[in-house]
Amino acid sequence: MSTKLDGIAVKARKDRKAVFTSLAHIITPEFLKETWKMMNKKGASGVDGETTKEFEANLDERIQDVWERMKAKRYKALPVRRVEIPKGNGKTRPLGIPTVEDRLVQRAVARVLEAIYEQEFLDFSYGFRPGRNPHQALKALRNCIVKRKVRHIFEADIRGYFNNINHKWLMKMIRLRIADPVIIGLVGKWLKAGVMINGVVTRNEEGTPQGGSISPILANIYLHYVLDLWFEKKYKTYTQGEAYLVRFADDYVACFQYKRDAEKFARYMKYRMNKFGLELAEEKTRLMPFGRYVWERIDGHSEKPESFDFLGFRHISGIGNNGQFALIRKPTVKSCRKFLDKVHKWLKEHSHWKRRDQQKQLTSMLNGFYQYFSLYHCRNKLVYIREEVVKQWIRSLRRRSQRHKMYWSYLTNREWFKLPYPELIHADV
Repeated sequence: MSTKLDGIAVKARKDRKAVFTSLAHIITPEFLKETWKMMNKKGASGVDGETTKEFEANLDERIQDVWERMKAKRYKALPVRRVEIPKGNGKTRPLGIPTVEDRLVQRAVARVLEAIYEQEFLDFSYGFRPGRNPHQALKALRNCIVKRKVRHIFEADIRGYFNNINHKWLMKMIRLRIADPVIIGLVGKWLKAGVMINGVVTRNEEGTPQGGSISPILANIYLHYVLDLWFEKKYKTYTQGEAYLVRFADDYVACFQYKRDAEKFARYMKYRMNKFGLELAEEKTRLMPFGRYVWERIDGHSEKPESFDFLGFRHISGIGNNGQFALIRKPTVKSCRKFLDKVHKWLKEHSHWKRRDQQKQLTSMLNGFYQYFSLYHCRNKLVYIREEVVKQWIRSLRRRSQRHKMYWSYLTNREWFKLPYPELIHADV
């Protein structure tokens, strides 16, 4: 199966204007079974209540049944189950959970689309792509700011991006490379399937629910044509200085040498987004001086350079020990608060656990936080996070009994009370 995908990828790379008219034949029972092995088996059930274990109990029969219905054009996409997940500051983000069967077929089609569009996507796009991660995006942004002639930053965020993708525009974009009616029909079914909220199905004319296996690739295709290609092929030809873009999903940062290029980009972005049914979040979108030249502009003044957030890090124009410019990145207040709230909630729900079991879980949670945020200049913040976790744990232990012995003199020498300290993990990011 992988050989067939490789052949499609080679053809897409050699001919950037090739339109693929026959792709559905790749999705065979063997292909679906191979796709099943790649899927997350811990996902929640959809509107039909079926779990992955129940589906896997008769895997061969279920896959054969799905394939035969797809072949006979009798496959129907069920609505996704809508749940709200915490986003921070009391806000929630809607998450769509398809059925297990739909997730399998979506992932299979996504693999076919990835083979084609991975040859199409540009290098400064990092979100939801195989072999790419947030740390690569952070490194690319750092190289732009530190090594290039960057004086101004345009920080942007698209309001409710996944909920406002225009279906008509998206299908037009897909048809530029895909002409197979089966693949086109499947994507159309998933977009029109709607969502179920409290037993009521709502049909949407726009948006692709987060949570579906097909949503990440569709979201990347949409912004590839709306933003990436437009910036690289058109806008950069009119700039007078250097211009760079780093995008991770719907969050992106544009870097410019000259202020006039940045201001022009800010004006054009509003019209560009509105044309395709999108809107920039004004409270998270701004233009600011930033980089190694910013200290020259404010020399002798009491003001400090502005900072911005990207992928959970606050980016600050600072000065290193050698007196030269240094890009300082620290975990944002939102990221730290979100993690500490998660720890607090876990301790509250598992206060009855044995202390050594609690230690194992808290160690795992801290190591996960360190794994992402352990960059240069982050150690002090990570040590602070560890101290807060220790304080929360002590308070949780003391609530077990009114006659506790959980004092510092008692706890500091206990092997079960030790939690890991942060170490530098991403030295080259």
